[in-house]
Amino acid sequence: MGDPARIAHSAAIVAREARAGRKVAVVVSAMAGETDRLLKLAEALGGGLGEIETDTILAAGEQASAALMALALKTEGLDAQAVMGWALPIHVEGPPGSARICAINAEPLEAMLQTSIIPVVAGYQGVNSDGRLATLGRGGTDLTAVAVAAAIGGECDIYTDVDGVYTTDPRLAPEAVRVERISHDVMLELAAMGAKVLQTRSVEYAKAKRVRLRVRSSFEAPGMSAGTEVVEDAAIAERRVVSGVAYVRDQARLSLNGGEGAAPAEALFAGLAEAGVAVDMIVQARTAAGGDVVECSVAGKDLPRALQVAEDLGAPGVMIRSETGLAKVSVVGTGLRGRADVARTLYGVLAREGVAVRMVATSEIKISVLVDADLLERAVKALHGAYRLTAVNSQT
Repeated sequence: MGDPARIAHSAAIVAREARAGRKVAVVVSAMAGETDRLLKLAEALGGGLGEIETDTILAAGEQASAALMALALKTEGLDAQAVMGWALPIHVEGPPGSARICAINAEPLEAMLQTSIIPVVAGYQGVNSDGRLATLGRGGTDLTAVAVAAAIGGECDIYTDVDGVYTTDPRLAPEAVRVERISHDVMLELAAMGAKVLQTRSVEYAKAKRVRLRVRSSFEAPGMSAGTEVVEDAAIAERRVVSGVAYVRDQARLSLNGGEGAAPAEALFAGLAEAGVAVDMIVQARTAAGGDVVECSVAGKDLPRALQVAEDLGAPGVMIRSETGLAKVSVVGTGLRGRADVARTLYGVLAREGVAVRMVATSEIKISVLVDADLLERAVKALHGAYRLTAVNSQT
């Protein structure tokens, strides 16, 4: 949806599906750069993210795209109609800028599909209980697409700028390979750990509503993108121990040294939550000299606010430390459960590559480490090779 030419190309993809006899509903995002342009207009007049009037402005980007896509489909000889989120309606709840979909009235969509009209739905938005437009935040169009698919009992193909999900970022490791099928759980972890193909909320919704989800490239010729299918865990016939390597740049570490008991940690995380600082990795340990050490990782841009929260605690005998210039690298896979050899490989590979581990956190299906940001690419490439992801099975 970058420009009129890209919209016409996307319309050709839709037309191919429709001519094959499939009933198709379309959900569109704003054109490239349009949301940022509209936000700047709002900010110039005192608006900002999280305000209801700003949401009304931002929603216009997707509304324009819906009308443009409907026009493009008509030039393909198809009957299409732009549909606004408030017109169905798509019911949402929650604050402006991060609303959640709670219900969709699918009857108008089903009526159009029955009469061979292609509905083109404006993504990223819905109407709240006050009758006002509210946007869904980052990844909102993907979420809308999955929700529409669930409402009409269909499958969901999400077209983006990459041909599916890869074992790691091909820009860092050109040897990365596309995965044909991946489970919801692994996709959720990869998305949460930095993979930018899908946003977590769309995958969560697809899992909850049991929507068949595929990621395809909008840059390929119609019908040529194989993509990646995101399916229920039970549908994966063979599982690899490690499915992929993800990363997040611009990370920082915050440490409180010398506190006693749980009180300092409780006060710190309460303050961080109130300040809107997202916390990722958390470690607590007892020092040999006595006293506890509590460490957490935050986004680098949030570190100044996190430090202010820590300093405002005023806890006696507690030393506050921080470190910037870090990045997070994660290995993800359902096969990690109970596998100490995965951790052994991670530590051994990073040690041989001269990459120091600053912090580590684990879950049932991932191991994440903080490393020096300037060694990120080396770490990703080395781990990708060590887990033999270039020979990845088509299912993971």
